[in-house]
Amino acid sequence: MINQEIMGQAKKVEIGVIGAGHLGRYHIECLQRIEGFSLVGFYDVDPVRASEISGKYNIQAFEHPSALMDKVEALCIVTPTITHYELACAAIGAGKHLFIEKPLTDISSTSRKLADLIADRKLVGRVGHVERYNPAFIAAQKMGIDKPVFIEAHRLAPFNIRGMDVPVIMDLMIHDIDLVLSMVDAEVDHIEANGVGVAGKSADICNARITFKNDAVANLTASRISLKQMRKLRLFQRDQYMAMDFLNHEVQVVKLFHAEPKDMMTMKLDLPEGDRWIAAENPVVHKHNAIELELTEFYEAIVHNSVSGVSFEQGARAVEVATQIMEQIMKHEK
Repeated sequence: MINQEIMGQAKKVEIGVIGAGHLGRYHIECLQRIEGFSLVGFYDVDPVRASEISGKYNIQAFEHPSALMDKVEALCIVTPTITHYELACAAIGAGKHLFIEKPLTDISSTSRKLADLIADRKLVGRVGHVERYNPAFIAAQKMGIDKPVFIEAHRLAPFNIRGMDVPVIMDLMIHDIDLVLSMVDAEVDHIEANGVGVAGKSADICNARITFKNDAVANLTASRISLKQMRKLRLFQRDQYMAMDFLNHEVQVVKLFHAEPKDMMTMKLDLPEGDRWIAAENPVVHKHNAIELELTEFYEAIVHNSVSGVSFEQGARAVEVATQIMEQIMKHEK
């Protein structure tokens, strides 16, 4: 057989989507644009929705997830969080590579089981923590994120019935938990958290303070009952401050210099330990489709064994920290 890549053609990976709701539709659109994937079809529990999506995107709607699994090499699971574990176990049992929208599952024990299962089967597993691919975060990484000592994040959203099947920690804060874990190279030492349910029984607003064993601290706030949207993260590290706006794709960086730089506009500071200079800059943020980028990396992991992307192991770790936060909230409720 002639190697397709030698002939200049990308190896085709047949893939399907389970769940064609608000986010699943975006996955279908992105997969149709990624050259390496061949989108075989999808499954959705709602037959009316399935018919609508099938007609709009000219793809086959399958009547059962197992029927779709039989036809593909890889799957995207874009369903309510409480369904992830059962669907993923069936897919892994069938030998399929998996991309699962965040969070990996709704509790740490099942997330850990999935991470172990997919590793044992030597399959590719990726979790859709899309903020890792936000243009602002990518631009900030290029400026150098190195041993942050304090991180503060605010993620606020107006009320939306979508996502109410899980607490705000799993719905919104999980994004920032994953980002923090990707930036701090240390184990969690201690967590303090408070939260309250307003629109539902589970927490709708929460604040968590995570202390790491290297003394780094992350202070996270999430709310899904806000009057406005906000997705911001600030971090402080030696001689540097960064502010990221994930909603507006903006980054500001302030650096402290011990010698006056010649190629930057600076302000001089007369400090007790000597003269210092500070300079602020707004790096260029290159816009791109974050979901399409993370799915492209999923393809690269399947075909070229790339280690980029959020692995099931990393996804499980985020769920473990989120579970600890929820346990702290429950303690305060007693």
